[in-house]
Amino acid sequence: MHTAYLLMGGNIGNREEYLQQAVGLISQLAGTVEKRSSIYETAAWGNTDQAAFLNQAIRLRTRLSASELMTTLLLIEEKMGRKRLDRYGPRVIDIDILLYDTAIHATPHIRIPHPELPNRRFALEPLHELAPDLVHPILHKSVHELLNSCKDPLPVYKLTT
Repeated sequence: MHTAYLLMGGNIGNREEYLQQAVGLISQLAGTVEKRSSIYETAAWGNTDQAAFLNQAIRLRTRLSASELMTTLLLIEEKMGRKRLDRYGPRVIDIDILLYDTAIHATPHIRIPHPELPNRRFALEPLHELAPDLVHPILHKSVHELLNSCKDPLPVYKLTT
């Protein structure tokens, strides 16, 4: 069994409902969702002329390889109506693998740890809630250390506990 930390987010429609729906599909198709962070809201990153995002991190136990998990998550996004029109555009759901065990993957299909994790407060805040002592396998810093040194100025607001 493997442990993966995922970040889900979206800014179209009923954002909380879509997060719930994504958790259900991940549970059905990818493994056991062991823990969920609170839900956080933040302004859009990259393309700022759009609605704010809700984000939530989950800890997943899975038998899937990292590549199989990525394929499954892309399928879930598609099933939920995700359209990949603009790189930083609005979306119903986005599901990223932040970390997968202590693995490092760098292929066109998958990059783990997520290459932007240290630069994005909206990913670090919910991940910190789940696993503050988890160590980044390339940077050799804990999630707590990454969050404390993150230069991302976008505020992140906790909505639920």
